[in-house]
Amino acid sequence: MQIAFHIGANCTDEDRLLKSVLRNADTLLQEGIAVPGPGRYRKLLREAIDALDGGRPTADARDVLVDAIVEDDKITRLVLSNDNFLTVPRRIFDHGVFYHQAEKKVHGLHSLFPNDDITLFMGMRHPASFLQETATRAGVTGLNEYLGLLPPLELRWSDVIRRIKRAAPRTPLYVWCNEDTPLIWEELIRLFSGVPADMPVAGQFDVLSGVVSAEGLALLTSRIAALDHDDVDARQDLIAEALETHALPEQLEESIDLPELNEDLVRAMTESYEADLDLIGRMEGVELILPFD
Repeated sequence: MQIAFHIGANCTDEDRLLKSVLRNADTLLQEGIAVPGPGRYRKLLREAIDALDGGRPTADARDVLVDAIVEDDKITRLVLSNDNFLTVPRRIFDHGVFYHQAEKKVHGLHSLFPNDDITLFMGMRHPASFLQETATRAGVTGLNEYLGLLPPLELRWSDVIRRIKRAAPRTPLYVWCNEDTPLIWEELIRLFSGVPADMPVAGQFDVLSGVVSAEGLALLTSRIAALDHDDVDARQDLIAEALETHALPEQLEESIDLPELNEDLVRAMTESYEADLDLIGRMEGVELILPFD
């Protein structure tokens, strides 16, 4: 079985990708692709991985899990998502390490499904806005308390990805930037769900509907409808134009008010983020999804 698992990161998606894919669930099921509700597997997988504690599962563990998650035995692809799979916000920087449980969680997932074809998906986010949002969710008011010995400027997504690949070197990993999601949303839906290239999808405007005006969205959808469905560059050009002319600024602006994240530090973190993305784009077994790529 193919297993596509969207593993986060925290505060990058808010289950939007899963919700968009779920809008296609009935059609996908006809293609042998199951998109179960998260209540069927999130707690189940977390408890199963925790119970392993580095050990090996029982011989029937995989079949028991699959039977609990999906009822149809003709399924060829299972689509799962959990923003908190790697950890919850308050524990992201335990021991001063960015997602210190990443290897354990990914290794545990593969131990439970040893012979299945797993593909991982993960969104990233500008480190400053990521810290702002996750610290708020974690209920902390200062970065020293939250980060421990890890300086904000040394927060690197490539470190997390490198450890994920160390735990599962042969597993494909698709990553993208949260800031790019309005431009690449349809591509993410298609990649994650595994939908056939010639099949229309629902939900491709779910992100855009929250960041452009109703008038701009109506114009955009009519213009995109006139395109060939596989003309990705033209579609992204039209979306970029809509964001430039019809964006809702209050929905796109991100407020950074943690006292430690001053303007100079945020600027330096932006430069570090861009350099880190260049590094990630060259990593073996990692596909960085970029607009206009």
